[in-house]
Amino acid sequence: MINVENLTKLFQMGDSEVRALNDTTFNVNRGEMVAIMGPSGSGKSTLMSILGCLDVPTSGTYSLDGAAIEKMDDIELAEIRGCKIGFVFQQFNLLSRTSALENVMLPLTYAGIRGKEKQERALTALDRVGLSDRTHHTPSELSGGQQQRVAIARALVNEPAILLADEPTGMLDSKTGVEILDLFQNLHEENGQTVVLVTHDPFVARHTDRIIKLSDGQVVSDEVNYNPTKAGTPRPEEVM
Repeated sequence: MINVENLTKLFQMGDSEVRALNDTTFNVNRGEMVAIMGPSGSGKSTLMSILGCLDVPTSGTYSLDGAAIEKMDDIELAEIRGCKIGFVFQQFNLLSRTSALENVMLPLTYAGIRGKEKQERALTALDRVGLSDRTHHTPSELSGGQQQRVAIARALVNEPAILLADEPTGMLDSKTGVEILDLFQNLHEENGQTVVLVTHDPFVARHTDRIIKLSDGQVVSDEVNYNPTKAGTPRPEEVM
């Protein structure tokens, strides 16, 4: 599904050259749920931009579902983003005066889907995240967790090859964050959705099948998590 080999990304900062990614190599198989983890400055934001086809590497190769991303132009990258990748961000990025249903339908509009099919697909996506009874509510009428569920439904509506989530619980309280992690696990386990979570939080990472750790732009460990944290498990500090 994802094949990254010897990925390097350089940025010019005045007279200095910054190496945000340095010979990074890893794979993600179809149907896996993987965490990419690292502290601030480790290169995970740069890596997410490349995995999400928002940027291209300076050198190395990135193959997504068999397509060589590093060889694509801006138009081709936009097409890949629209049909292969579902994005979930820390901030929900919903249109404030637009209903949940209309927010979820937006990617379908961009994809040229019209009429009854567009609405039916959006309703199905909202049902998958447990919000079939909130379709006509605007973001201001929804809790933070419900807003993130709308954002996840929007990411799923085009049936992407991968769901790419950047700190998806960062704006939520602990209890709601656990509920969102449960949702990702259910999508992964019940529907075979490939999920990549980008996070600095060890608790979030422990909900996945594999944990890839970055430091100074390099993969320093890539380990199978044989005992993922189960759905509904509270954070350790919440257990009295």
